[in-house]
Amino acid sequence: MAHIKRKYIDSHWLVFIFQGLITLGFGCMMLFTSDSISRSLMPMIGVTLLFLSVVEFANSIYRSYSHQGWAVSTGVAVFDAFFGMLLLFVLNEGMTWHLVAVAAYTLLRGIFEILIAFHTTVDPTDRFIWALCGVCGLIFGVAIFNSGHLANVDFVRFFGAYLLILGICSLIYSIHNREQQHEDRLARREAAKKGRKLKTAQPQPKTAKTSQKASK
Repeated sequence: MAHIKRKYIDSHWLVFIFQGLITLGFGCMMLFTSDSISRSLMPMIGVTLLFLSVVEFANSIYRSYSHQGWAVSTGVAVFDAFFGMLLLFVLNEGMTWHLVAVAAYTLLRGIFEILIAFHTTVDPTDRFIWALCGVCGLIFGVAIFNSGHLANVDFVRFFGAYLLILGICSLIYSIHNREQQHEDRLARREAAKKGRKLKTAQPQPKTAKTSQKASK
């Protein structure tokens, strides 16, 4: 089994289940929406990011109790909450504000996921999943930036497609992460059993009384 550093990727598998369900559900709604005004869709995106931030805040609390480090989870939660509130605050602004905010979020999240892929794991499956999400974030971020000349709602559909991919990858990773955690528990149990067997197999040191009896 590949060694996995105890960082963000080792968050509880339910965290990725919730993230996957949120992004998958809202991604489908945005991808197949028929609205033609971005102003009516910004609340949906803002609420999506706020939901993701709530999940990340819960994850940071869990990680602080389990002594696994909470800084990255808290940073991701603040990141999602910031862009979620930003999209709600610029609700009455023009489409340019909406497009730039959504594109910036997608690009920055893609960069973060690529860093996660190549700096916190050597497991090939983990690396592929995170790298795939990161590359998709960069591609869709650039596509959103360059979609200003298209129809008013096209950049929201691009973002919905990105959330759809992110949700599927999160669900797949949650299953893989759960299997890894189960394997880790089994490995720790086996190591503990071997340690106890070695202790019982070691010869007991002779006491002073037994040494005196042996000399007599």
